[in-house]
Order: sequence, then C-alpha cells, then structure tokens
Amino acid sequence: MALDPKSQAASALHRFGLGPRPGGLDAFAKDPRGALIADLGAPNAGQIRNDDLMTSREALLAAYDYRQEKKAERVARRAEEEQDRAARNEMAKAGAAAGDKLAMPAAPPPAPGKDDKPKQQSGVPQQIFLDEARARFDAAMNADIGFAERLVWFWSNHFCISADKGVTRPVCGSFEREAIRPYIAGKFVDMLLAVERHPAMLYYLDNAASIGPNSDAGRKRGKGLNENLAREIMELHTLGVRTGYSQADVTSFAKVITGWTVGPPRLDNARSGEFFFNEPMHEPGPQRVMDRDYDQPGAAQGEAVLRRLAEHPATAKHVALKLARHFIADDPPPALVERLRTHFINTGGDLKEVSVALVSAPEALEAPRTKLRKPNEWMVASMRAVGIRPSDVRPLVRANTMLGEPLWQPPAPNGFSDMSDAWADGLPQRLDIANRFARQVGEMIDSDAVAEATFGPLLSRETRETVTRAESRAQAVALLLMAPEFQRR
Repeated sequence: MALDPKSQAASALHRFGLGPRPGGLDAFAKDPRGALIADLGAPNAGQIRNDDLMTSREALLAAYDYRQEKKAERVARRAEEEQDRAARNEMAKAGAAAGDKLAMPAAPPPAPGKDDKPKQQSGVPQQIFLDEARARFDAAMNADIGFAERLVWFWSNHFCISADKGVTRPVCGSFEREAIRPYIAGKFVDMLLAVERHPAMLYYLDNAASIGPNSDAGRKRGKGLNENLAREIMELHTLGVRTGYSQADVTSFAKVITGWTVGPPRLDNARSGEFFFNEPMHEPGPQRVMDRDYDQPGAAQGEAVLRRLAEHPATAKHVALKLARHFIADDPPPALVERLRTHFINTGGDLKEVSVALVSAPEALEAPRTKLRKPNEWMVASMRAVGIRPSDVRPLVRANTMLGEPLWQPPAPNGFSDMSDAWADGLPQRLDIANRFARQVGEMIDSDAVAEATFGPLLSRETRETVTRAESRAQAVALLLMAPEFQRR
C-alpha cells in the first residue's frame, strides 16, 4: 500500500536520515526521495570543515610529544625518589654509626593528588578525541536530513578502527574525516585505497610493523609477517567471508602489503605520522593472489590487488547486502540486494549511484519499519526532535558508552552489529537517557506538537493517547522518546 506524501517524508527522514527537526516533514513532503538524493549531491556532502581540527599527522605528532613529555616527567620523578631514598639511607647509616638508638621518623604520606584518583583517559590524545567527537555530533545535529551523515556512519563502521588501541585514539576522528567522508559519493575503490593506506588503519590492524620474511629488514631483524590487515580487507572490507579465497591468498596478500607503514613521529621530515612505503620491509618478488600474479614494483603491487578486490563481483554483493540490511531490514528483500549489486557492478562501484538506487527502490519508503535504531541514531534523533544542544560533548560520549555503542570503539574489526537483536537488551538504558532529556526540556515544550512534527501520520493512536495522558510534560517527552515509532525506522 502506497504511503501518502507526508508519511513518505516521515519514513524517509527516519529510515535514511537522522529524524526530522521542527518543520522537517512539511518541507520534504513534496518529494522525499528527491530530498534524499539532493542531500547526498549537495556540495561537500558529509564533509566537516573545521580548521581547528588536526590532521592525522598533526594528531599523531601531538600525541607522541605528549607521551614523551609524560615519560620525561616519570623519569624525573623516579630520579627524585631515588635521590630521596639514597639520602635517607645515608642518614640511617650516619645515625647507626653514632650509636643513635632512636628510630628514624617515618616518611610522611604523599599529598593527595592526581595519582590518587581512578585512572581515566586524559591528556592530549583524549582532548583530540573529544574535539573530533564534538565535530561529529555537531554535523549530525546541523544536518537538514542527515542521509549523507548516515552514510558516513555506515562506511565508518564498515571500515572500522577502535580508539581502544591507544595509538589510534587521537586519529579516530581524522581517519573518518580523511578516509571516509570525502568518498561517500565517490568510487568505492577510492575509499578503499584511502582507508587501507591511512595511518589509523595501518596501526589498528598492525600492518605498520609487518615485515616480509625475505625482505632486507626481515633477514636482519628476524621479525615476521602480520596477516591481520590482509585478512580483514578480504573478509570484511571487500569480498566477504567464504567467497573463494584461501589462507594462501591471505598470506600472499599480506606479503604484498608489507612495507605499507607510517613514518615514525621522531623523524623530523614529511613522512612523520603519514603513510609511506618502506622498501626494506617489503617482501620482494611477485605474489599470487586469487589465481592472479602481481609483479608490480613497490606500493603499486598492493594497489593493484586492492583495485581488483574493489571490482570483484563478491565485493559488489557484500556491499549491496550490507547497505540493504543497514537501511531496510535485517533480512532485506533479495530483489533489492540484487538490484544494488548489479548497480554497483554497472557503475564501477559508484557509491552515489548505488545510494540513489537504494532510496529510489520501491522498498525504500514502504518496507515495514522493523529496524531497531542503533543507540547513536536514537540519541541524535531524540535530541533533534526535542531541541537539545549540549554544550559539553563528554556526557554524550558517556551516554553512547552506556547504551552499548561507544564512539569509535567497536568490539572487533567487523564493527557494531547491524542486526536489531543485538540492541534489544539496551532498551532499559535508553529509558534512563530519555528521562534525562525529559528533565532538561520537558517542561518547556509541547510534547503533542513534537510528536506530530516528528512522525505525522506515522504516529499510532496508542502512542498519541499515551503521550496525551502523561502526568507531566517531562513524562510525556520521555514516553514519546521511548515509543515504538521512535525506536524503529
């Protein structure tokens, strides 16, 4: 059954965007699909323009300088403690030699300070992380529709890294800004190349230290190959699991990308903190990957393999399935997946064209709203609906963690799950967040008006009655944010 224009607008803004802001439904009711396509086609779609944010190189160098400074402080502190112990030992010896039978006075307890507090992330790397988090939340809150932003989130999770690996923490945001955002409406191969050569990915999946066994460095140092990045590129980033490649292919590909590393921050030149190809670490000679030989020189060998993986039919199917699952249903219609797969192949992996095909599909606006919103989607949609604009990003970061989707910290290289069941257990935590939001703004807004502006014809009679019968405005807001319409898209 076809939806009326306002229902289509509501479905589009919730399924593909970040939820309507006041007046959003009426503004997009004339052509919801056209509005989504225009959002993706806007100049600098998905970009964050902020000169105050660091590049990855700047962030890595700043974090390195901070660690060196802290290391120097620890060394100086240990030296002072050692001098104090030596002085006390000399005093003890002198007292004993003089026949002094009095006990030495006990050392005074240390004054309370930072070291007595529970350990938390602090310092320059964490401040860089928070600055990037603030920019990301602002981009989501300021988006008219949010389709481009949702695609950023999708691809950032597809090519995920984790701030839990200390060296990557200060570059999680710049990784997304540099390797994901510029390519959401471009070619898949270009995003793939940008991602796999980015310092954050090379550190996260340990390729920065991978050395070819027969390379100059391998023969001298005796260090070996790391297959993590090669395996995840094939299994997660491109082909998908069980798609015709073998363990031998993974090993050969891992050899191909040896030498793909990051300039050590201590080097005072242009390579510091940036990708560069280190020839002495590279496994020499041709390699055979998936029944094809690659004998290109230097970094070109790895680029050739990536280009082939990007155009492989299995990659097209893998990407099509993930996009349809993320936006439409846990078990998406096979016909939709096939259309997206074909479009990916026919356009040479043009992500804008594939995204347009997705929102243009019949299922785009009329498929049942069964997808449970992931925590960050729900939280941003809630703030947009009730007009919350926190000045401090730290509570938002903590809320994401409490809800089970900590920012840029997926549990594994396969990212956060896109299946609804994975998030069902976190609904009680959402109630706590909804109550917090309601306490902030509940007495200042008309919950009935917000409900109508947010869902329009999609709002069920049960939800209308529940919100209307609430004992207070704050309770009405909390009930609205926890309504089935708000949880699913």
